[in-house]
Amino acid sequence: MTHPLSIGPHTVTPPVVLAPMAGITNAPFRTLCREFSGGKGLYVSEMITTRALVERNAKTMQLIRFDASETPRSIQLYGVDPATVGKAVRMIAEEGLADHIDLNFGCPVPKVTRKGGGSALPYKRNLLRAILREAVSGAGDLPVTMKMRKGIDDDHITYLDAGRIAVEEGVTAIALHGRTAAQHYGGTADWSAIARLKEHVPEIPVLGNGDIWSAQDALRMVRETGCDGVVVGRGCLGRPWLFADLVAAFEGRSDFHRPALREVADVMVRHARLLGEWLGDESKGVIDFRKHVAWYLKGFAVGSEMRKRLAITSSLDELRAGLDELDLSQPWPTGADGPRGRTSGNNRVVLPDGWLKDPYDCAGVTEDAELDTSGG
Repeated sequence: MTHPLSIGPHTVTPPVVLAPMAGITNAPFRTLCREFSGGKGLYVSEMITTRALVERNAKTMQLIRFDASETPRSIQLYGVDPATVGKAVRMIAEEGLADHIDLNFGCPVPKVTRKGGGSALPYKRNLLRAILREAVSGAGDLPVTMKMRKGIDDDHITYLDAGRIAVEEGVTAIALHGRTAAQHYGGTADWSAIARLKEHVPEIPVLGNGDIWSAQDALRMVRETGCDGVVVGRGCLGRPWLFADLVAAFEGRSDFHRPALREVADVMVRHARLLGEWLGDESKGVIDFRKHVAWYLKGFAVGSEMRKRLAITSSLDELRAGLDELDLSQPWPTGADGPRGRTSGNNRVVLPDGWLKDPYDCAGVTEDAELDTSGG
């Protein structure tokens, strides 16, 4: 029912992309998602700040390490200064650090929008154009895509202008999250905006993002909007097997994954182990895994004391022992396919002083606005 998705020379079948999520979509989580999908789809790194990359910050260089089995290797960059973005993209291209570059114009968190970055940036049309021009020219043969939101708020909608600028500057594909920055993750994603963007930029693929909690949601988004593929974020938190369901749905099968708690527990331990191997320290890996515990256990009958205990473990043995005390025969819970992750909404968007006065003037955006750390 859908055509393969082309991202430059890369064919993504089925047209399913793992959304970059800070502190989540590191190499271990991407590995789990990709394994469940049978190697199909596209899995993007967490957000890498261009300044930190250019400065070869140690944490950032760790975040762009890909597993040998990852292909294509996909990095998401965040930046607000065209020159710094250009340097970062050229570094990736010249040193062969990735096969695809995605640019972040969708992040709504205050530390990013306060600097004029993420979902605040497309309001400044000329700045957006300058960044895209630098990125596309610096990338050489690597495809450059972008992810964005509808706009800052309902009074400052930018996605149609941004889409047209992206086409003019040679961007390969656009992903649209059907919310404004002010909405953060609250309310319901506006899929009709995805349909409007698809009509507005027929020259390149448009991917839809927002409120895909199940494989059926993904098919419905494609059907209702005409988008060329889907980007899945919060729906796969604690549920990397969602990518198995997405592959099945796009291939016309209905053999969806409904793991009992025993299998979920095994995936949890494997996830924590992979994090430890990636970080080079088992304890650090288990501690990093703690944020995932509630997502994995959503809907299962697990007492609050045990949930708390599992969320403070610091070794694989401790994690495994706690999980083994549960009734692992519990089937997949009804309702656990629903929303997960952050749901806050209607936030005031924190912007630089005077940001909204002129949508074209980008004076005042300098290298100082670049964040110096990547990821969560």
